[in-house]
Amino acid sequence: MIAVTGAAGFIGSGILARLNELGREDIIAVDDYTCTKQFSDTGNNLKKINLQNKRFARFIDKDAFLKMIENESLNDIDCLVHMGACSSTTLQDKDYFQNNNFIYSQKLAEWALKHNVRYIYASSAATYGDGAIGYKDDNDSVEKCKPLNMYGQSKQDFDAWVLANGLEEKMVGLKFFNVFGPNEYHKEDMRSVVAKSYKTVVEEGKIALFKSYKSEYGDGEQKRDFVYVKDVVEVILWFMGQKDVNGIFNVGTGKARTWNDLAHALFAAVGQEPHIEYIEMPDILQDKYQYFTEADMSKLFAAGYDKPFRSLEDSVKDYSDYLKDNSYW
Repeated sequence: MIAVTGAAGFIGSGILARLNELGREDIIAVDDYTCTKQFSDTGNNLKKINLQNKRFARFIDKDAFLKMIENESLNDIDCLVHMGACSSTTLQDKDYFQNNNFIYSQKLAEWALKHNVRYIYASSAATYGDGAIGYKDDNDSVEKCKPLNMYGQSKQDFDAWVLANGLEEKMVGLKFFNVFGPNEYHKEDMRSVVAKSYKTVVEEGKIALFKSYKSEYGDGEQKRDFVYVKDVVEVILWFMGQKDVNGIFNVGTGKARTWNDLAHALFAAVGQEPHIEYIEMPDILQDKYQYFTEADMSKLFAAGYDKPFRSLEDSVKDYSDYLKDNSYW
């Protein structure tokens, strides 16, 4: 039995879809009860959409799941994939991040270790902060990470706990870079630029990108390691099948691209001439903004992962084709 937390979320629902494609339905889906109409007519309707046509053995509310972990009332789970977390980079509630992202992850990890359950959890490239230490995922670098926001700090705190307790050889942490793709509608302001801008690009032929506030970067020339969610899911499933491979790993393409590149890829995907407008960045982001991210992927490849990652252009085209037929605004 596989348990997936954040199952109605972005990456979690992608995992469910891929497992179903592979014939797996022995899945415990964990998320907020309001994510599914089966339990409530309130809550986030867009997260309910993420569960449509997904097949799983059981749905458990995330708080109920934690109680079951604490009460030792769960059994027959051989793999726990923990994708559930608050991923807001602007939220300023330290206690919420501590309880929801750090303590929750810690309790699940301790339970998994006790019961010899494969544990794979989501970390984030947000832990790298301004990139001053680079983007290598070796243990020494991970320990030195200095995030720029509370979300990144909550992920860093858990990575640091794993390393401090010598657990990196007993579980898998995945530092996701800029993931985008289907099923991110519910993320609101945390959606990718492709998701946010698709409708405007199609209907008005324009896109808005943040101006640069550093002289070494032109407007729209800030760089990110954009990675397609379908590639991310493949990495996760690979780790599910490689139980002797553990540690904290980057998950990106290893190739930084500019926001202008992303915009041009989107215009090309929908057959529009590029028109980019550069807008002011909100004050809350200006001193917490990452101008460059690029995953060092050598550790993952050295561990044996050999599937290619899609190019930015191919990923944006695939996503645009999906959005054309699945536009939930």
